[in-house]
Parts: sequence; C-alpha cells; structure tokens
Amino acid sequence: MQKVKVAVLGGSGYTAVELIKLLLRHPGAEITAVTSRQAEHVADLHPSLLGRLDLQCEPFDPDALKAKGVQVAFGCLPHGTSMESIPPLLDRGIRVIDLSADYRLRDATVYQEWYKETHHDAKNLAHAVYGLPEVYGDTLAGARLIANPGCYPQTAILGLAPLAANRLIELSGIVIDSKSGVSGAGRTPKLTTHFPECNESVSAYSVGTHRHTPEIEQALGDIAGAAVSVIFTPHLMPMDRGIFSTIYATPTKPVSEAELTALYRGYFAGKPFVRVRTAPPATKDTTGTNFLDVCVKVVRGKVLVLAAEDNLIRGASGVAVQNFNRVFGFPETIGLL
Repeated sequence: MQKVKVAVLGGSGYTAVELIKLLLRHPGAEITAVTSRQAEHVADLHPSLLGRLDLQCEPFDPDALKAKGVQVAFGCLPHGTSMESIPPLLDRGIRVIDLSADYRLRDATVYQEWYKETHHDAKNLAHAVYGLPEVYGDTLAGARLIANPGCYPQTAILGLAPLAANRLIELSGIVIDSKSGVSGAGRTPKLTTHFPECNESVSAYSVGTHRHTPEIEQALGDIAGAAVSVIFTPHLMPMDRGIFSTIYATPTKPVSEAELTALYRGYFAGKPFVRVRTAPPATKDTTGTNFLDVCVKVVRGKVLVLAAEDNLIRGASGVAVQNFNRVFGFPETIGLL
C-alpha cells in the first residue's frame, strides 16, 4: 500500500494528538510534518507520543510543506485562522481536511451572523465538501477541501437523519439537549473549564446562540429537502470526554419503536460507524472509538432519539480519518477499528 504524506496543522491540541495516534496506526498514512507556534518536539507537547513520532514541530510554511511532498493537510486550527492558512495550501495542490468551522456553512453571511466575523475565502467555501460520510459520502472521493463536521452536530444530524429523510417528524420545534465532556472546550486554559469551576457541576452555555445550530439545520435541511429549525442547548459535564444528546421531535403519524428501529437499521446499513441500539447508549460505550451509538424511543406521542459519541474521536479526529479514507480510496474502516 502506497503511503499518503500527511501534515497536521496546529499540533498542540487534543484533537491533534488523537489524530496523530490514529494516523500512526494507519497503513496508508505517513506523518511528514506537524506545525505549531510552539517550537518543540511533538513528544514534548504530547508525552504519550514519546518513541512513536520523532518530529520537531515547525512553523506553518506552505512552501516547506509542498517541498516535503505533503499531499494532504489536516487542519487542527481555530476558526478564523483556518480560512487564512488553507488557501495557500490548496493553491499548491495540497488537499485539506479542515477540523475548524470555517468551511462548514455554505453561506458566508450565515457564518458572519453566527461567528461574528467576515469570511475571507468565499472562493474555496464554494467548493468545500461537508465531511459527514454517512450523508455526503458520495461527494468525498477526490475532494480538495473537506469541512470536517462539528462534534455536537454529528449526534444531532445522524440521530435525526432517518426521520428527516422520510419526513416522519415535524421539521420545526425539534429540541436537541446535549452534554459534552470538558475536552470539547479545547486544551487552552479557560476559567469555565478550570477544575474547581467545572468539577461536580453541570452548566448550560451559549443558550440560543451556539454556533453549531446553523450547521445542524443546514445538513438536516439537505436530508429532508426542506427547511429545518431546531432548539439546540449544549451543557458542560464534569468528565473528560464524550457527548450525549437527547433529541425530542413530534411525529407526523403514529409510529412504534419497532418500526423506527427497523427504519434506522435500514438507513445505516453499510455505514460501519453508526450502531443502532434498542437500549439507550452511554458515553463510555463509545470512548476511544469512532462509533456513534443511537437509540430511538417513542414516549407519550413524541419521538426521542438518544445518541452518544467520543467527542475527540468520532466528533473530530476519527471522522477526519474516515474522510481521509474516502478521499484517497482506502477502505473506510482502515486505521479506525
């Protein structure tokens, strides 16, 4: 198997280290460069990589990456920074799988509304492919720029996809109640994720204003073929990792749990990283894996969907490798099982 030369941009964070671990065991990937503003050895930033990757972090330099033969760059950079760094890579023929939010929303005005800054790369935004393989898989092969999906949105989009595709629920008034571990806030220290602040406490945040809302609505709108509106509320949980979403929707006709479970199993047949369950999942069931576990229930005339994933793997680095496999024609599960 011929290896694809890979660069990881922004190598100091949690998603970067998880991505590096996955790529190290991928037979078709060769990590050629890791960029960071911290000029340190990769193993000094992430001691778990000691003896596994002998690379010095280097400044971001598109020409240097091209000279090293890099074929694809995984962008683990913050939103706003990605849209400045990605165009010169694409101009040099380097494919990009971007883990930031900069290319997820197709409409630059929607991006500006939710992210409070102007999008500076409309040219590449126009051809970015949203990297949710279970929904957009046919468009991923050979893509030049993939916008990796957000962590929360995957539980919501995949949790609701069979219902939206078959118009079995009302497309407005959907309530998505989500919880995430502290690692979802990133590695940079913040007051809200300081141990004495978040330990033994649960709190909601960005109520009514969370930036994943339009991302969820955009993808579900594609699936349903009509506008979708949701109320999405995230919560911070005192655990390291994991996302759990409980979703409430109104059915358009009487349905049974058995019918819905069969529908979900049919919809996700051949999609190896979505596991349809009859009992509610837990975050620990998916820890360290690329699986998204989903269960659907009917309670007092409402449809309840319960979905769990590891926010760092399925929510970020794992699905990025899944997209990498699709782009370069590898079996979808390589490096992930």
